[in-house]
Amino acid sequence: MAGVSVGTGAMNSLLGKLTALLSDEYNLLKSVRKEIQFLERELGAMRVLLERLADMEKKLDGLAKGWRDRVRDLSFDIEDCIDRFMDRLGSGDPRPKFMKRTARMLKTLWARHDIATQIKELKARVMEESERRDRYKLDESYYSATKPVQIDPRITAIHEEVKGLVAMDGPMKHLTALLMDGSKDLKVVPIVGSGGLGKTTLAMEVYRKIGSGGDFQCQACVSVSRTLDLVKLLKDILSQVDKDAYKGCQSWEMEQLIRETKQILTGKSTEQ
Repeated sequence: MAGVSVGTGAMNSLLGKLTALLSDEYNLLKSVRKEIQFLERELGAMRVLLERLADMEKKLDGLAKGWRDRVRDLSFDIEDCIDRFMDRLGSGDPRPKFMKRTARMLKTLWARHDIATQIKELKARVMEESERRDRYKLDESYYSATKPVQIDPRITAIHEEVKGLVAMDGPMKHLTALLMDGSKDLKVVPIVGSGGLGKTTLAMEVYRKIGSGGDFQCQACVSVSRTLDLVKLLKDILSQVDKDAYKGCQSWEMEQLIRETKQILTGKSTEQ
C-alpha cells in the first residue's frame, strides 16, 4: 500500500481542487486553464514519487527529504492561491441569465487576471522542483529500490553449461546441420516447445559449437523480449561484434546504430 504522509495528504487535497477549478463553473481564462492543466499533470507525477518516499522514510537521504519538504510547502502555497480565487469568484448561479452572467464576468475580471499572474509564478516553482527531481535522479533511485526486479529466465541459460540434459546431442546435430548446409541464404531456425525444456540452453550450445568453428566472421548472442528495445538490441550486437571498436556505442542514437550495424555486417557471414 502506498504510504500516506503530510506531503501526500496535502497533494491529494490540492489535486482535487485543481480538478474542480477546471470545471466550467469557474470559467477560467484560456491561458490559465492550460497552466492549471500543466500543474495537475506535473503534481500528479510528483504525488507518485511522494508516495514512494513515504514508504521508505527511514532510507531517505538529505536530498530526497529536502525535495519532499519543498514540494509539500509548494502544494500548500498553490492550495492557498486556489482557495482565495474560489472564494472571490464564488460558485454563483449555475445557469445565470445573460445580463447577470456578464455583470459577474466584469466584476471578477481582475480576480481572473490576478490568478493568472500567481499561477505563472507557482508554475515556475513547480518546474524548478521537477527539474531538481530529475537532477537528483529521485525517480530512478527510489523507484528501482521499491520495484520488484523481473529477470528474464533465459539470461541464466545463456551463460549455463550443458550438464546432464537428456537427449541433447541429437537436437544439437540436427540444428547444426540446418545452419551449416552450405547455403548462402539467410536462415531462421525456430526452436519451439513448452517452458523448462531447455530451448535456450540448446540454442546456446549450438551457437557455441558453430561459433568456435571459424565459419562466421561475426557472431552475437542477444535475448529479445516481447517488448522489443531496438536501441538496446543494436548496442548489444555491436558490442559483441567488436567490443573495442564500438565501446562508445552506448551513447549513440538509433540512426547511427542502424548505420554502423549495416556497415559492419555488409558482405560478411554472420551468426546470431
